[in-house]
Amino acid sequence: MSHGPRSGLAAVSTALLAMSRHLEVRDVLKTIVASARELLDAEYAALGVPDDHGGFAQFVVDGVSDDQWKAIGPLPRQHGILAAMLREDGPQRLADVRRDPRFEGWPSAHPELVDFLGLPIRDGDEVIGALFLANKRAPAGGSPEDPQDPFGPSCPAPEGACGFTQDDEDVLGILAQHAAIALTNARLYERSRELTIAEERSRLAHELHDAVSQKLFSLRLTAQAAARLVDRDPARAKGELQQVAALAAEAADELRAAVVELRPAALDEDGLVPTLRTQIQVLDRAHSARVTFAGHGARALPAAQEEAVLRVAQEALHNALRHSGADRVDVTLGRRGSGAVLRVTDDGKGFDPQIIRSAGRHLGLVSMRDRASGVGGSLTVESAPGKGTTIEMEVPGG
Repeated sequence: MSHGPRSGLAAVSTALLAMSRHLEVRDVLKTIVASARELLDAEYAALGVPDDHGGFAQFVVDGVSDDQWKAIGPLPRQHGILAAMLREDGPQRLADVRRDPRFEGWPSAHPELVDFLGLPIRDGDEVIGALFLANKRAPAGGSPEDPQDPFGPSCPAPEGACGFTQDDEDVLGILAQHAAIALTNARLYERSRELTIAEERSRLAHELHDAVSQKLFSLRLTAQAAARLVDRDPARAKGELQQVAALAAEAADELRAAVVELRPAALDEDGLVPTLRTQIQVLDRAHSARVTFAGHGARALPAAQEEAVLRVAQEALHNALRHSGADRVDVTLGRRGSGAVLRVTDDGKGFDPQIIRSAGRHLGLVSMRDRASGVGGSLTVESAPGKGTTIEMEVPGG
């Protein structure tokens, strides 16, 4: 590939850095697709992750609205050009995909694709995805192909299309190589997280079985003994019932101790304010949005309140950074009476809080309210389309 202008190389670098920022597979897929479409100036882009049954486990698109995507229908199968990308080593660059003998049509609601560029994403010998773009946009003026600008080529434009070039193919090849690394890392991260969760569940299940279940078994036997004695020996029955109460208290203590072990370690070691500050510093480095934190005289809270505040902050930050399109997110934690107030404010696209049925599920508002009310607190949401969002949580002190 020839050396393009500095702006073109910067665009490639930006796309590669964007892919490396995310750890969850779905986020990586979306970033790959959006980066490829923007970098090569295509109208549509898509990436499919194949399953073992002739379909796709995941299929991410960019350039198609949610309504269009719903109208298109079920995910595509591995046939036609998509199958070729999964089974053949080389790229597929076509002036008009509709004229290719492998073309098998698409649903009536599907956008009309003309020029096409696709290639497999490989991890060694394994094909882990198929990435393609369609309908190259012609630059203003529709000038002939400019060999000095491999990142923004143009060409004669039949039917309003531009057509992908060899330079586009080379750039997409670089992107696909890095996409394979990013996607593999994301899969490893999710697998590691799943194993950690599974191990923790197994450990807790073992401890609960050894500690609590034995006490519950003893409790049942003691209760049965009390029931048999209640008529012929009330005094002994009373003693057995006292033992039932003691066993029940011990079982409750064991359950409480197991739940406490699930509390984030950083909270126990560092406290709420340092934990929030550290996590927000990491998010600020990892995202393009500016993320800030300020603690205004907040003091230590009971363990349950601190964990609830941390979880709500994490959920609100997740929403702001993943869904709102915000350039800035500000988090403050202040004192109010003997309790505290958490406020997470973003300058993103906002939403209508009245549409709570859909927005509440999508943004986790129901779970945040449940967390707040579970520790005697409250949660309010202020938002409007185009005016950002503020989530405020107030919790009492001890």
